[in-house]
Amino acid sequence: MTTASYSGTSAPTVSPSLLALRYLALLSTLNVLFQGGTAGEVLMKNHEAFVLHEAGAIALHVLTGLATVAAALYWRSTRTSLWPAILAAVVFVASFVQAAVGHGRTLYIHVPLALLLLLGSTWLLAWSWLAARQPAAQR
Repeated sequence: MTTASYSGTSAPTVSPSLLALRYLALLSTLNVLFQGGTAGEVLMKNHEAFVLHEAGAIALHVLTGLATVAAALYWRSTRTSLWPAILAAVVFVASFVQAAVGHGRTLYIHVPLALLLLLGSTWLLAWSWLAARQPAAQR
């Protein structure tokens, strides 16, 4: 099964799993950026920002979990490279590690891990939008 098919001047058709992955990766990346924005206020002891930061963490778990499912379904339907599904799963698991070390004296782990989450989600986002442009042999 191909991911994109082109016919003349019409827009390419994209598999539903890749489309879902694209938007879930976008929302995950935006969520990580939002988390960074609220983190500064959390450090300033802003309670409202803390509540938003906690809600953002839950949203990140959901988004990265769904992105993992979408990446796995895309791999299953196309049998292309497995690394995007693995990357999505690593980001999903890392979001829980991130939440576990987000309090007190473990911020020295929490902050660098946030950067890794941003890198992983952004990498998945970029790949998902560029995947349909490459021949299947290169994915």
